[in-house]
Amino acid sequence: MAIGTDIKLRQQLIYSVFTRNYSKQGTFKAVQADLPRIKGLGTTIIWLMPIQPIGLKNRKGTLGSPYAISDYRGINPELGTMADFIALTKEIHAQGMQVMIDVVYNHTSPDSKLLRDHPDWFYHKPDGRLGNRVADWSDIIDLDYHQRDLWDYQIQTLKQWADYVDGFRCDVAPLVPLDFWLTARRELAKYKPGLIWLAETNGPDFIKQVREAGFDDLSDSEIYQAFDLTYDYDVLEDFRATVKGERSLAEFARILMKQDVTYPKNYVKMRFLENHDVPRAAEYLPNPQIRRNMLAFSLFQKGAGLIYNGEEFSAAHLPSLFESDPIELHGATDLSGLISRLAALKHKPVFSTGNYTIQAENESVMSVTYTDDSKKIVGYFAFSPFVGEVDCQLPAGDYQNASDQTMVVIADSKFKFTGEPVIIGTI
Repeated sequence: MAIGTDIKLRQQLIYSVFTRNYSKQGTFKAVQADLPRIKGLGTTIIWLMPIQPIGLKNRKGTLGSPYAISDYRGINPELGTMADFIALTKEIHAQGMQVMIDVVYNHTSPDSKLLRDHPDWFYHKPDGRLGNRVADWSDIIDLDYHQRDLWDYQIQTLKQWADYVDGFRCDVAPLVPLDFWLTARRELAKYKPGLIWLAETNGPDFIKQVREAGFDDLSDSEIYQAFDLTYDYDVLEDFRATVKGERSLAEFARILMKQDVTYPKNYVKMRFLENHDVPRAAEYLPNPQIRRNMLAFSLFQKGAGLIYNGEEFSAAHLPSLFESDPIELHGATDLSGLISRLAALKHKPVFSTGNYTIQAENESVMSVTYTDDSKKIVGYFAFSPFVGEVDCQLPAGDYQNASDQTMVVIADSKFKFTGEPVIIGTI
């Protein structure tokens, strides 16, 4: 694990902003105007998806993917100016939040400034053509980190952005050499201590595919040497199988507890139901009550929480990466209150220092427990519809459910579960 990792990151709520599609205007200024609402969710860290210019060559769709960057040190003029970006970061800080930007260091667009200036810094296939080591990403070409001058350029670029931001979300970080990330982190720590490093890690199937093709793909255990947080992709397919009823809750609990002892003691996962690369929760969890349970479960889990813009309104449409496709930041199904209550709870120290246990209470309900000295808090979450009695080891009495502020009565070591998430305890 990165030595400087602060386990208080487990208490944070990250809100992901796709600036182009966050509003009809698609600008930094429009995001800035909505910061009070974002903060009201309990957000502590805003992650801005890539803000740099997008390449024209092999562009997908009308506007191209923000992950096909043409100039690492520039600003996409469609989003605003550098002054607009700086004003946004200043206002985020003024409202007591931090900001991360996307770092896309595995590849650039095929017409990038780097290719023009340094063609030797790019990966070439055996026949000499530019391209990708893995996957069919036709709008990007891979960099070659055997070129040490590239390392210096990339680290200097990080320093430029570190003047304004508090951390980096690093795209497909496992495809970039670990030694580069270790060097970058050391150099940036000298330049600006305390930066947050989030790695987009890969799932088991992708890792196996890349390695069998003869290339490197870092595991979570390896990437934790340089990063503070990793994605939850290592258990994503297990989660999906569980909510489909294809895997028992007891087995999923075992997998999560194994995760808790496989990684370093101070590991931090970023827990999520959705992000810009995977389906919306409203799509694969059509039952609103189960979706509320899974949202509460995700935010109650050990690790930082992520909300992807629009998730708070149960948006079912995943915005296109390649077109203007504004998100509807409103709707009849408003989960903002639930998120803010859970975030207020998550900010408490027990969620970073407490002993964590997860277990299946029956075939439908999972419990997650944190204990720290005399403090104990337990969450109960339905993965499938259930109403009935559930065992509980808290002392008998009346408790307020932190999820919806209703009262829960414990008697004879049991309580009545009505179908909604229940979070009770003594903190």
